Parts: sequence; structure tokens; C-alpha cells
Amino acid sequence: MDNISSCIFCNIAKYITKARVISENEHAVAFLDAFPLRRGHTLVATKMHWVKLQEINSDEMVALFGLVSLVADALEKGMDANATLIAIHNGKQAGQEIPHLHVHILPRKRDDGGAPIHSIFKTRISIDDSEMDNILLKIKAKL
Repeated sequence: MDNISSCIFCNIAKYITKARVISENEHAVAFLDAFPLRRGHTLVATKMHWVKLQEINSDEMVALFGLVSLVADALEKGMDANATLIAIHNGKQAGQEIPHLHVHILPRKRDDGGAPIHSIFKTRISIDDSEMDNILLKIKAKL
């Protein structure tokens, strides 16, 4: 798929839109989020315009997550953090605000006010073993 001219992340990848680029490789670019949740909040976006993770090929996947790993290590060291939150909103219903595949990397420290992923949902569901087995079969059938 070709880049979309109005996509901010495509334009950052092509150096049309200014960004604080940390690093890049053939398929991905890492830059500081312009609207950070924490100091050092970084985005790693694909250079090609893809919306969801399952759209990219294996070379792009390796490049994307290779850069995520490299930047996460530098971010922890550079921001004196002992952990990072790494997240992908994979589609609009998952909270993706810009329809371009990107990975958030946020430095985390003890008592920083952040919470685990489970805090996103106000309630938890209860699923019995039979339903869990049915879910497993439905997913495996689509592989």
C-alpha cells in the first residue's frame, strides 16, 4: 500500500513533517510523541502506511520490533527508568487514534501514576472452561 499524503506518520517517515527522530531503519522510524503521556514517550511507526499489525510482512515485522527493542533499551537508560510499557492500539476500536501502525514506548518508574493494562477495563468477564475451549477452537480454525 502506498503512503497516504495526509497521514502525519507517513509524512514524518518521509521527513516532510518535522519530528524529534530518535532512530530509524529501512522499515520503521522512532520519534518522540508530540503529545507525551510521560517524559520520553516514544512512537515507533512503520514507514509504509499500514493500519494494523497483521498487514505487514515478516521483514517489516522484524524491523519494527528490532527498532522497538533498541529504542526501549535506550529509553530506559536515558530516562533513568527501570521498565517500559510497550503498547499497540491495533485498529480504531482498540483505541488507535491515528490510523497508521505504531508502537508506543513509555518509560515506567515506581509510583509514576501508570497502571497495568487490566485497568483499561472497568469490569472483568467470567468465562467457564467450556467457553474457553470453544474460543480456542474458533481462533485456531482461522490460523
